[in-house]
Amino acid sequence: MLTAFIFISPVLVYNIIFRIVPIFVSLYLSFTKFSGFGSAKLVGLVNYSRIFGDTQFWSAVLRTLQFSVEVLPLNMLLSLLLALLVNTGLKGMSIFRAIYYLPVVTPMVAASMIWLWLYDPQIGILNFLLSLFNIPPQNFLRSPATAMHSIVAMRVWRGAGWNMLIYLAGLQGISRNLYEAAAIDGASAFKRFLKITLPLLRPVHIYVLIVGLISTLQSFTEMYVMTSGGPLESTTTVGLLIYRAAFDYMDMGYASAMSFVLGIIIMTLSVVSFTWRREKEVAE
Repeated sequence: MLTAFIFISPVLVYNIIFRIVPIFVSLYLSFTKFSGFGSAKLVGLVNYSRIFGDTQFWSAVLRTLQFSVEVLPLNMLLSLLLALLVNTGLKGMSIFRAIYYLPVVTPMVAASMIWLWLYDPQIGILNFLLSLFNIPPQNFLRSPATAMHSIVAMRVWRGAGWNMLIYLAGLQGISRNLYEAAAIDGASAFKRFLKITLPLLRPVHIYVLIVGLISTLQSFTEMYVMTSGGPLESTTTVGLLIYRAAFDYMDMGYASAMSFVLGIIIMTLSVVSFTWRREKEVAE
């Protein structure tokens, strides 16, 4: 037992110092008025009552939900298609698997900067391609109508490689005998996909959905780097709003309260998603 504890102690100490302790400190600060300097003044539930009347916060919640709703289906669909392609076993697919996974190991700041350049209305590759069809340059990140969708495209691109590996593991766990038996019975490739592949990938769907939901609802870096929340607050998510409250306005107490409200929203949506998928599974 002592030997095991010694081996896990570095990770345990790291998690206690940098994860568990900050959670409790943040919880305490959410009940205080604290600028980051001096002492914190207890104010009870003032920060939380302020949140419920803060239209800017709830608008940011809606935009964050919009971001998740746009990213998750596209990401799951693209990841599944890539996994199906890689799972064909054709020669050279290992190279493509590495290429698809490269965006995952690219830091979010670097990925955001790459797409910032791609979207540039003057020197961006995307606008150059549009010019080949006599389409005028588009301000992808400077228009409220397209800014969020443009960030969604970047996020789908960056996350597809990771979920591809998850789907690939699920596909490789399905017995080939099932496909062979269905083929003998005359089932087409598409029907085998609908009746065998998709149903047996349900646990993978649930995992990808919940992890993706948690990740997208905490989105911050891509918005901060690519648009700074603009134009006209069209890409201001809750994560960015929390950052502004804490470091622009030095209102650590209110930022902490918003963080916990966001945490409750994420936990609620995750539980609802998991429960819904499980109930649907049992019903079928």
